[in-house]
Amino acid sequence: MAVSASTTLEEIETGKGPDDGRRPGAPTWRGMLRRPSVVLSVGFLVLVTVMALFAPLITMVSGWGPYQFDESAIEPAAGGLPHGPLGGISAEHWFGVEPQNGRDLFARIVYGARVSMLIGLSATLMTSLLGVSLGMLAGFFGGVVDQVISRVMDFLMAFPALIFMIAVLSAIPQGNRPLLLVLVLSLFSWPATARVIRGQTLSLANREFVEAARASGATRPAIVFREILPNLSGTVIVMATLSVPTFIATEAGLSFLGVGVTPPTASWGQMISTAVPWYAVDPMFFAIPGTFLFLTVFSFTVLGDNLQRFWASGGRS
Repeated sequence: MAVSASTTLEEIETGKGPDDGRRPGAPTWRGMLRRPSVVLSVGFLVLVTVMALFAPLITMVSGWGPYQFDESAIEPAAGGLPHGPLGGISAEHWFGVEPQNGRDLFARIVYGARVSMLIGLSATLMTSLLGVSLGMLAGFFGGVVDQVISRVMDFLMAFPALIFMIAVLSAIPQGNRPLLLVLVLSLFSWPATARVIRGQTLSLANREFVEAARASGATRPAIVFREILPNLSGTVIVMATLSVPTFIATEAGLSFLGVGVTPPTASWGQMISTAVPWYAVDPMFFAIPGTFLFLTVFSFTVLGDNLQRFWASGGRS
């Protein structure tokens, strides 16, 4: 039986056509949203996203900005420790204050969410664009194109990425630090995405629906964008979802080491680094940003893992 050029990979594997009245994956999406882990993960990520988008409005409600000092909230005689229990948590300072300077911890957490989400999502977007584009070029055209792109991937993947990130960021002038982080993270991360996409493109390029498209006279760009790219969407979405927590954690690690986001810009990793000397006398200063960082990374990981299972099952519950 001939396969039309518009037939998708799922239709070939399952024998279902576009007119069978079934909406692929709908039962599984509903099943995913009934899982407590997915609901909690999505809920927390929505909270962090709202914090990032509306940080100025939220801090206006709380009454303190991320760069304001409240000397009345700390005790100079005690080495700058916050007044009151749990790091100075009160109706005025919802998460307490930083020791010695009295900056509001809630405001710093909210603005830190903006930095983490901006860098994580931007690096994921750039990595996905580079990885998918170059991976598809290598897999579809093969020959010299494949050889050149594959050697570049091998070259970049041979580097100890974290060490080179630290070295590069240490040598580059401060400038726009979040932008520099996005560029450096994307530079060392796109080959992993490109390698997966290249392998899947090589497989898809020999499938029946691609051969049918060629036989019908479709141009190469039409085959790439209408036949191959739609069948890679599941892989791209899963890899992107799993990349975001990696980039957020890497940014936090680089900021912890002093080569990421620089003061006074709020960053969860930078806050954890500052809190290390105080963990014994003011554990909340360490625990609050650490908890937000952990839950954000964990929520993205849980969501990505469930999406991976969804596409691995072919969209069936």
